[in-house]
Amino acid sequence: MWNDDKSIVLSRICVLVFMVLLVFTAVTAPWLAHRLSEYAGPTGMAAYFIITIYAGCIPAGLLLASLFQVLRRIERGEVFIAKNVDSLRHISWYCFIGAGICLVSFIYYIPWVMVAVAAAFVGLIVRVVKNIVARAVSLQDDADFTI
Repeated sequence: MWNDDKSIVLSRICVLVFMVLLVFTAVTAPWLAHRLSEYAGPTGMAAYFIITIYAGCIPAGLLLASLFQVLRRIERGEVFIAKNVDSLRHISWYCFIGAGICLVSFIYYIPWVMVAVAAAFVGLIVRVVKNIVARAVSLQDDADFTI
């Protein structure tokens, strides 16, 4: 039967898979950039793709590490705590930073704007979830101090 523990394990596995994919993307970035530039238009764009890929790997890696930490804390039963609020705040900012990188990259390749919008939207959703968890932490703190 499916339960919360299995769901957390599956989420952690998915985060680890994305970490492996991120490392694979970073290692193969020159090849990926060359292939992308072949389809993007004028020659000489590979360097721009490499810059975008490597710049995007930084917030993506930090996001995945923060997400993994949140999942570990939830697995230990530490759900409504300030550390999770901080991690969710960081995750939202990493989404916004990724959106900014893609928005700048839109200058040389228009489809990046779609990735920027998607990353900003995810950042907004995470920010709303962060606000919900922050409120729950506040309510739990109030309840813990009530005699």
